[in-house]
Amino acid sequence: MSVLDYLLRRRPPTTASVAKERLQIILSHERARRSAPEFLPALQRDIIQAVGKYLPIDPDAVTVQFERRESCAMLELNIALPAVPMSARG
Repeated sequence: MSVLDYLLRRRPPTTASVAKERLQIILSHERARRSAPEFLPALQRDIIQAVGKYLPIDPDAVTVQFERRESCAMLELNIALPAVPMSARG
């Protein structure tokens, strides 16, 4: 970490922000290739696999919902994460 990073309080990206960025990339590729929500089961499996690399999660605790309206489509993702002990927080 450089002095400038320290002074400006820049921190390396968190696991959550990296996962979010990867999810956005996956979504944009899927959106470009498909217009129907038939990709949701595959997307859910990929998300479980990606998040599972970093946190122990219950695959049944992940829900993905897709809703299409007149001018937009909405993808809702819910993952129940395990509690992190205070000693493990950085």
